[in-house]
Amino acid sequence: MIRSLTFGTSASLAACAVLAFATVASAEEPTIAPKEPWKACLGGETPTTQNVPAVDITGLDEIPHDLYVMDTNPLWDEVILDFDDRLSNEEILAFTRSVGLDAFLHSTYSDDANIFLARVEEGAVPYVKDCLRASAPEGFIEHIEENFEYRIQEFVPDDPLFQFQWNFDQVGAQRAWDVSSGRDVVVAVIDTGVTVADSDDGRIRVGQDMRGVRTVPGYDFVDKTDFVFDGHGHGTHVAGTIAQATNNGYGVAGLAFESSIMPLRVLNSQGFGSVADIAAAIRFAADNDAQVINMSLGGPLPSLVMKSAVRYADKKGVTIVAAAGNSGRNSPSYPAAYKEVFAVAATQYDQRTTFYSQWGDFVDIAAPGGNTRVDQNGDGRPDGIMQETHPKGRTDKHEFALYMGTSMASPHVAAAAAMVIATGITNPKKVKKILQATADDSMKEHYDSADEYHQRYGAGLLQVDKAVEKAVKTQGNTRFGGAIALVLLTLIGLRRRHMLEAGTREIAVLFGAASTVAAGVYLLPLLLPAGGALGAVVGVLGRPLAQADIIFFGFGAEQNPILASFLIPLVGYALLASRPLGRALASGIALGMAAFCFTEAYMMTSDVALIPGYGGILDRAWLALNGVVCLAIGYFGMKKRT
Repeated sequence: MIRSLTFGTSASLAACAVLAFATVASAEEPTIAPKEPWKACLGGETPTTQNVPAVDITGLDEIPHDLYVMDTNPLWDEVILDFDDRLSNEEILAFTRSVGLDAFLHSTYSDDANIFLARVEEGAVPYVKDCLRASAPEGFIEHIEENFEYRIQEFVPDDPLFQFQWNFDQVGAQRAWDVSSGRDVVVAVIDTGVTVADSDDGRIRVGQDMRGVRTVPGYDFVDKTDFVFDGHGHGTHVAGTIAQATNNGYGVAGLAFESSIMPLRVLNSQGFGSVADIAAAIRFAADNDAQVINMSLGGPLPSLVMKSAVRYADKKGVTIVAAAGNSGRNSPSYPAAYKEVFAVAATQYDQRTTFYSQWGDFVDIAAPGGNTRVDQNGDGRPDGIMQETHPKGRTDKHEFALYMGTSMASPHVAAAAAMVIATGITNPKKVKKILQATADDSMKEHYDSADEYHQRYGAGLLQVDKAVEKAVKTQGNTRFGGAIALVLLTLIGLRRRHMLEAGTREIAVLFGAASTVAAGVYLLPLLLPAGGALGAVVGVLGRPLAQADIIFFGFGAEQNPILASFLIPLVGYALLASRPLGRALASGIALGMAAFCFTEAYMMTSDVALIPGYGGILDRAWLALNGVVCLAIGYFGMKKRT
């Protein structure tokens, strides 16, 4: 019956809608389309999907963590209409009017993706989905689904609040800070907002320990404004774990304290927010140069619109991290369960996963989430995760609050990702691989099977110190080894042909230049602290010449294609080749750049900017071809002149 419908029948459906629905909303609000005409469209058949039931939470002070609430508006539902990106707004609105829907663009940031919303009577969305799938022109609509809500993944404790951060010890923060502090990396916090500025009326005020947090512009998708605040307290707490002002003589520390927060508000003061808002925020973050996204939120149902946004961000090189959920069940939570997302389970002080942490094959890693019901370290204080935030509902006040939840675990991993990215590894797959390869799996002995352990912990408990050390050593050792190998092969090849014209001094310069250009003084960041002005200098010296633009574009910058090419060696040879020592230096620069290009084509730690496709075959081809040219410059530069 449904498949027999044509686009023409939608016109009659619109007429029925106008006649059947007597209640018209005010001029400021979209019209709510009635349910009956859409039911009639199906001719008595059952919809292929179920309605998400509305739950009135207005009388609840606290909402049970294991209560699945995905619709808090009992007055109407919203349907998300994701149209083909090539359609104009005029074509879309003409179509939606013809079928009796008063559609409106979700936000300005959804315009390119053509994501529209329309309000319908409670329970009508399953009927709308099936009718429009059958009646819309082929390829006209990519996705149709209910704009249900996700919620924060966090427990708000009633226990006394005291300042302590055992969680950072658990992940090796102090040792990690000797290597990386997440300098210049932008982390988007998609949450209840983050209070980063005072409001003009004084009702919203930034906490003292948040004033030193580095930020970039964000957006409030709830109120549709550039001024972002936190009406709940959850998002500010999450952001504090990532980048709380550190070493300022006040309050607490943040893990990636030199990273920058992009505040994106998608959840209201009760902790609920729509799929459309979250998906739009993901796209906003990807389009505005965020390198990490943290989502301490989720729900039990997947969303095609959100999945599309996640894939979009992943293809743009964003590392996406999300909380695994707090129901304490073996069940997935979304967006954490999408394959592009790094799903984080929660541990407590004794490193066991917590009673509330969801588990399953989708879990990728574990990190401290806290448990305020216990005091396992015996210090007389509950074992929660402590950061500065607003008391719930008091945006003008601040406190150091102990929270627990996978919401608190997720920002540890987001911060760790930022710290790895700041070492030069920006590719999301490589970031994830580093974090998983260095995770602590010592708790495996407490489980009967490896499968059960992995469902609880993923790869294991986050160890950020080992992750950043591995990131530095892996890049440096590979590039240094590649440079030495190319110099040796060049010298051997020329000597066999009796074409080598170089003394001991020139050969020493050749080796030194090649290794430094290829790998930088890469051990330096392992020896000196990463924070402050000294850390910035150390970080620059520890990078290869091809990444020198981090001075201008930040430590998380993608690879510049001009710097990773034969141009620098060519200019060097033109300027230095008149004397034997200069020729050895120029050849060393060329061989070092060749080693960098070849090893990076193999490792692909970072995308080559301006080349289509993130870290794809074109990037590898660019690096390999330039590596060949650089090798030729180095080879012929050391060749005996006749």
